[in-house]
Amino acid sequence: MEVIKLAIQKEGRLTDETLDFLRKSGLEFGNYKQKLFSICHNFPLEILYVRDDDIPDYVASGTVDLGILGQNLLYEERPKVKKLLNLRFGFCSLTVAVPKESNYKNLEDLKGKTIATTYPKSTLKFFKKIGIPIKIVRISGSVEIAPTLGISESIADLTSTGSTLALNELRPIAKIYDSEAVLIANKKSITGNKKTLIENLVIRFKGVLSAKNYKYVIMETTDKAIPRLRKITPELKSPIIFPLEKAGRILIQTLLKEDSLWKIIEKLKETGVFKIIVLPVEKIVT
Repeated sequence: MEVIKLAIQKEGRLTDETLDFLRKSGLEFGNYKQKLFSICHNFPLEILYVRDDDIPDYVASGTVDLGILGQNLLYEERPKVKKLLNLRFGFCSLTVAVPKESNYKNLEDLKGKTIATTYPKSTLKFFKKIGIPIKIVRISGSVEIAPTLGISESIADLTSTGSTLALNELRPIAKIYDSEAVLIANKKSITGNKKTLIENLVIRFKGVLSAKNYKYVIMETTDKAIPRLRKITPELKSPIIFPLEKAGRILIQTLLKEDSLWKIIEKLKETGVFKIIVLPVEKIVT
């Protein structure tokens, strides 16, 4: 029986969110990180816990079929893999920052200066593109301390909230790129014997991702209000409608996009909706 091998970060900023995402996808497994792998009980899948830096090579070489990692590693390493999905968690940015009290105001001020970073290829490419010559010092960890130690005048590092920069008396002056967790695949795996299994797993993942964007809404209104509701909610094309005992009253059940939910709810109340219930959506499979 064919089994898919999936590599994920053993320890780090993506680990917990990755495990949570896999479980939301209906995968059942024990979290045995000390053993370096877990076997899924309800899907032909093995999960390998590895260093995030190793995931691109493992996938590209075929050691594993799939990997979940930060998009920043794809930008940096440019491995020969296929990106299948953006997973909508692990958001961060590769940011250029300078000491808070320094005179550096913009990127031009860094001309000829030294930048410390864990992502030398991405940083150098960015500065070459905008025509500013710099020097690069590669540092594996604690990049934020480099200016204090006199190693560099600036840094380029991943930030999510900016709190780490603030704690180290640094201020951002430019963003090189945005990043999030992505699913990548070995090119041979997605065309070979494991193609169907991978497609089935991706369907699960897409179901979780689709559900993130929607809420399940139940509203009590009158049957005469339906034409007006359709104008307010474009998604209200084929709602589920139940008649209530009270004459002319109905229950409507539908999906609404979360990013516009509250604006729509305000308009619904003005249109004669008596009661609105909003529920989370676990998965949407189409």
